[in-house]
Amino acid sequence: MFRNRFWWSLVLSVPVVFFSPMFAEIIGYQIPEFPGSTWIAPILGTVIFFYGGLPFLKGGWTELRSRQPGMMLLIAMAITVAFVASWITTLGIGGFHLDFWWELALLVTIMLLGHWMEMRALGSASSALDALAALLPDEAEKIEGDTTHTVAISELAPGDTVLVRAGARVPADGTIVNGAAEFDEAMITGESRPVFRDTGEKVVAGTVATDNTVRVRVEATGGDTALAGIQRMVADAQESSSRAQALADRAAALLFWFALVAALITAVVWAIIGSPDDAVVRTVTVLVIACPHALGLAIPLVIAISTERAAKSGVLIKNRMALERMRTIDVVLFDKTGTLTEGAHAVTDIAAVPGTTEGQLLALAAAAEADSEHPVARAIVTAATEHPEASRLGLRGTDFTAATGRGVRATVNDAEILVGGPNMLRELDLTTPGEITDTTRSWTERGAGVLHIVRDGQIIGAVAVEDKVRPESRAAVKALQDRGVKVAMITGDARQVAQVVGEDLGIDEVFAEVLPQDKDTKVTQLQDRGLRVAMVGDGVNDAPALARAEVGIAIGAGTDVAMESAGVVLASDDPRAVLSMIELSRASYRKMIQNLIWASGYNIVAVPLAAGVLAPVGFVLSPAVGAILMSLSTIVVALNAQLLRRITLDPAQLAPTDPKEEEIIGPESPATTTH
Repeated sequence: MFRNRFWWSLVLSVPVVFFSPMFAEIIGYQIPEFPGSTWIAPILGTVIFFYGGLPFLKGGWTELRSRQPGMMLLIAMAITVAFVASWITTLGIGGFHLDFWWELALLVTIMLLGHWMEMRALGSASSALDALAALLPDEAEKIEGDTTHTVAISELAPGDTVLVRAGARVPADGTIVNGAAEFDEAMITGESRPVFRDTGEKVVAGTVATDNTVRVRVEATGGDTALAGIQRMVADAQESSSRAQALADRAAALLFWFALVAALITAVVWAIIGSPDDAVVRTVTVLVIACPHALGLAIPLVIAISTERAAKSGVLIKNRMALERMRTIDVVLFDKTGTLTEGAHAVTDIAAVPGTTEGQLLALAAAAEADSEHPVARAIVTAATEHPEASRLGLRGTDFTAATGRGVRATVNDAEILVGGPNMLRELDLTTPGEITDTTRSWTERGAGVLHIVRDGQIIGAVAVEDKVRPESRAAVKALQDRGVKVAMITGDARQVAQVVGEDLGIDEVFAEVLPQDKDTKVTQLQDRGLRVAMVGDGVNDAPALARAEVGIAIGAGTDVAMESAGVVLASDDPRAVLSMIELSRASYRKMIQNLIWASGYNIVAVPLAAGVLAPVGFVLSPAVGAILMSLSTIVVALNAQLLRRITLDPAQLAPTDPKEEEIIGPESPATTTH
């Protein structure tokens, strides 16, 4: 709406300005005369007033009725006074020379431009709830006796039994009554590793059965599900964080009262010491000049340039208030998995018993896991591909079978190869060989997943599978702390694992074993301690916390819900990009303040001059000169905002990683994911 009105007003403003006697007098050219030429500016100016100025007239009336004067009322007052005064001059009533058609046209056009840019930069997180709802399937397979029927999930009721096939989403909260499977619960827990759920265990709507088909008895549907609870938290958090007032509106409210009082004083004083004509001219000039073009552009210009600069640096600003708040942040709360860590499993250590090389061990494990779609299996196959000896051997497995929650079995080179965790060892009544016991124990203590490889009933080695810390995380933490910002980490992982990661990265505070619904609570607890919080996350379970925090920052590689709930989205998965946001916020705030001081300062000086405070010494600011000064003020504000393009937002320059540290991060880095 603002865009369309701006372009039409801009087109109409050109002839209005050109055929305006006051503007022609200022520039010094002769207006072409032909039948009807004198009516071009009044007629087109009237169209601009009613069409382009309508949003401001409506907004001003709303502010007037609510007794909360702001930018809209200030603009409405200025364009109305200019409109009425210009028509009085055009019609020759009273002999006044108050031809403000060109000023009216430019004022409306520039204000429309400012509000258009402001709306573009504003953004909204309202589609977060739709993204959450999209995680649920539209239909479910309801079991009735020996048959199944496809029904809409809205038709499900507690007590119904549904069939959830491998790769399908659970349609409602419930309990497994038959079967077992590993479930991808990342949308709830935010953690990347599938969780084994057996008969009698509860499953949550929206989670995915990754490997087997199970039967689930429905216990909660619709608004009673855990997913619906997260939806409500997101809605509540968004509502609680949307009440801040824009900086320019506060300045406009003060300027409104300043202009109104100045106009009243001007009218009274000039009526006493001068003439009624002088009083009208001076008062109208004060009211028109009181609405600064510069103030209307001071904030929108900065926001528009900031969002553009941010986007080129991989930071998408979705909420303008996030830009203002980021400079005040006391603590950045990082979700661990997928944010400080890579969010994907990798083999980080290998231990083989004497007589077997690491390459042989990895090749056998990869051959057995080749037909599995499990994330851990893919990690092992990838590691074997990258290992020189293992890739050279190129072993193949046959007769593949998977035991959910325990491991896999295959025949490789006529030998039975099994790969699995502690459950498999217990079933086979096997004990870890002494040669690798100390090594595997150290893996377990740091929280790594340990998988043993068994050949023909004998353990021949083990591999550690972990979600590695990102090389950039340490640099991000240090750079934030150097800027006086504390760093905290939140995770659903075991406390021991979380503490190891926290100590390794030098994090100030660690929240471990946090349930999904408690992440929002942890943000509130930090806020209750007087801290302003920026939350960085990538999972659905992070959405309420992202919305609750003063600034929610979503990793772009994360879920749609996290991105929609956040005020800022990082296009990359580099945690150092948070620094770009802080630098941009601080620089933008400085520019906002500078522009507001300039725009408001111009008014504080120009309004008294327009009122005639220097008339006793022979100086009176004419309407034409006042309009020129107003335009110059706008130019100064625009040029100052352009200086934002010079700031550095490259994360690699703001927080360079130490090449030596980057070499260390990898196989020796602490684990960050438990089974």
